[in-house]
Amino acid sequence: MGHHHHHGHDHHGHHHHFEETREGNKKGLLIALLITTGIMVLEFFGGLFTNSLALLSDAGHMLSDASSLLLSFIAMWFATKPASPTKTYGFYRFEILAALFNGVTLFIIAGFIIWEAYERFMVPQSVSSGTMIVIASIGLFANLLSAWALLKKGDVKNNVNLRSAYLHVLGDALGSVGAIVAGIIMLVFGWYLADPIISVLVSLLILKSAWGVIKHSVHILMEGTPSRIKQGEVKKALEEIDGVLNVHDLHIWTITSGLDSLSCHILIEDHHDSQKLLQLAINKIKEEFHIEHVTIQIETSSISHHELCDA
Repeated sequence: MGHHHHHGHDHHGHHHHFEETREGNKKGLLIALLITTGIMVLEFFGGLFTNSLALLSDAGHMLSDASSLLLSFIAMWFATKPASPTKTYGFYRFEILAALFNGVTLFIIAGFIIWEAYERFMVPQSVSSGTMIVIASIGLFANLLSAWALLKKGDVKNNVNLRSAYLHVLGDALGSVGAIVAGIIMLVFGWYLADPIISVLVSLLILKSAWGVIKHSVHILMEGTPSRIKQGEVKKALEEIDGVLNVHDLHIWTITSGLDSLSCHILIEDHHDSQKLLQLAINKIKEEFHIEHVTIQIETSSISHHELCDA
């Protein structure tokens, strides 16, 4: 009864905006990916040449970034593939899996750096600090350029994938600042412990951003309600419509960043026009909660069905 899907003109308008944002996201990602890969190679060989763990840890950070940007880019390409009978939502979720994989990789890299730093605390090693400062400064400049490209072209605020990439790049910039500071301390005071100390600080930064990304990705994969939406408020808003008796089996979830979905059953008074109420409900959800992908089942007192874990 009244199982209705709203696919009016405005739905396509929203979808058009969603796709446009994705195009910008792709451009920003590609620019950042090229810059980051270049700097990663420079810092890696620079770290080996100058014997600096801070540079190597920053290169490790960059590697995690370059791979995260690459994954995000591949994920976006995947997400544009059309839905199929076996994957009815298409490949949007691949983006979230990529973000989760990124978060886990970051944890592993940070672990390696902390272990190496521990060894250097025991036996401090000398470092060619002058060269190290130059390389780290180039890295810093490039990171800021990447961050700017992502901000300018993409939607860093709403897209978890792009936000994880942006946080990575900012973390990199901090890593480069750390390497510069360590370089200056070693150059001026010859205090080589600065190198592993800064490396550990960089690792802690990596861990912090990784944890945020993992938590958010798992929430989406567990079909969690989007953080910006309160389920109780949606229920209340729908039950305020004249003729609606109650709302049950209400589920709100995220398919991928920027694309939320809602389904529910609405019990109405028998004599009310079900199609009119359905349209009111669709409009209300769109205007108040900005959810466009809506499936609503309208019921009268004669319908009985089994409810699924109602909240």
